[in-house]
Amino acid sequence: MPKAALLDVDGTLVDANYHHALAWYRAFRQHEITLPIWRIHRAVGMGGDQLVPSLIGPDVDKEKGEDIRSTRDKLFAGMIDEVAPFEGAHELVVELLERDIAVVLASSSPEDDIEHYLELLDLRTLVDDWTTKDDVDQTKPEPDLVKAALEKVDGGEAVMVGDTKWDVDAAAKAGIETVGVTSGGWWRRELGDAGAVAVFETVVELRERLDETPFAR
Repeated sequence: MPKAALLDVDGTLVDANYHHALAWYRAFRQHEITLPIWRIHRAVGMGGDQLVPSLIGPDVDKEKGEDIRSTRDKLFAGMIDEVAPFEGAHELVVELLERDIAVVLASSSPEDDIEHYLELLDLRTLVDDWTTKDDVDQTKPEPDLVKAALEKVDGGEAVMVGDTKWDVDAAAKAGIETVGVTSGGWWRRELGDAGAVAVFETVVELRERLDETPFAR
């Protein structure tokens, strides 16, 4: 059994991926760039440093990227109160802790967002630690975030729980496995093909079938 669970937040514990996609869509539009929203959704899970150039290319990113990211941050801040926790998210953390598995919330979101989610999920006094954008130089699919989360548990053996290919890729680059959930909008097969060792539809299903994962007793 791993010593720690590194839990992605957006799309895994809270239903935020489509809010992020809409915030990015509106931010691009405000800077005279119109992209199909499905393409934006497929990039959600990357941080803004990776998402923007992946969608519009490095040259346009160099010209407009910082302004787009700033606009998106303001737009998402106006939507964050609409984000709801997924059913069973709090209970999953409790179950992991009861198995003597440390829990770190692995996120590259701004500190204000993480503070909001800690209250929303009622996890502030339960989880062992969490990361924010200040802990990383490059966001997913680069491994910085996973490595930063591992440092919170002294580099102990850990497993990632995430909802996108970018979670799986970042974890693999850091040398750890990922358990996937489809609540962020990626299909079971896609996450499996990316390398997830097990995939579940929801965190409720994950908790019910935890003994079929590396977190088994």
